[in-house]
Amino acid sequence: MNTQSNGGLGTVEGDDAPAEKPLGSRAPHFIKRSRPLHVSWQVGVFVVGLAVVVAGVIMLPLPGPGWLVIFGGMAIWATEFVWAQLVLRWTKRKVTEAAQRALDPKVRRRNIILTTIGLVIIATALAVYVWKFGLAMPWNVSE
Repeated sequence: MNTQSNGGLGTVEGDDAPAEKPLGSRAPHFIKRSRPLHVSWQVGVFVVGLAVVVAGVIMLPLPGPGWLVIFGGMAIWATEFVWAQLVLRWTKRKVTEAAQRALDPKVRRRNIILTTIGLVIIATALAVYVWKFGLAMPWNVSE
């Protein structure tokens, strides 16, 4: 008998990873009871999620938070479809790993050094331009 389990609602003693929500539909119980109602619910969720994902894809080349909207559409799909839940879990895991790597002191030091070098190169190029042409815009420079 396992006396340490808390019904899958959190962590088990000695376990470092939090328990994830069970996979499957999150539709209300009265909708799940009726097969035609549940299928129409799934179609509705799919259409709404698809509209949000398409809007996000359109926002990728246009101004707007494209990736954020795409992940929002995936979250809508994840309320009903297991494949979307698995994709969302994988994405969350990868984003968390990337954030942890970005907070690593060695990586931060390297990023600061590379940013400083880039800024020095840009400042040098700007200084050379101003020294050679003055504060004239490139399209107004005559040689």
